[in-house]
Amino acid sequence: FEGATINTPSMLCVEDYLDALAWSRSIGGLDGLIAKSKSNMAVMERFVEANAWAHFLCQDPANRSNTSVCLTLDNMGPDQVKILMKLLETEGVAYDIGAYRTAPPGLRIWCGATIEEADLECLAKWLVWAYETVQETK
Repeated sequence: FEGATINTPSMLCVEDYLDALAWSRSIGGLDGLIAKSKSNMAVMERFVEANAWAHFLCQDPANRSNTSVCLTLDNMGPDQVKILMKLLETEGVAYDIGAYRTAPPGLRIWCGATIEEADLECLAKWLVWAYETVQETK
């Protein structure tokens, strides 16, 4: 690189982007990224199937995102969902997983390729704990 750098942080962003591209190439490129996202989504599908109180916000699997997974939870209004999220945050399990502002009360869980399948499996157990804890306090 030659010349004057007007915005140094932007050069850091470029380097970060190059690192991300190298990482994605190391797991198989686009096909690897897609496969990882699908595996992560499968964890959430198993979670929903195993817990009758959890549902995908988008009921049509053909239109469901496999990266930003949105869930609704039976018997939980906005206040209970906030308590559930606070429990998870306090335990250091999950941060910022609340549903979008304009969506019904629920959770929004990132399942993209940057997340490990084992971490989602662990999260699923914590979600059960948090849900049951909130239900017990009602």
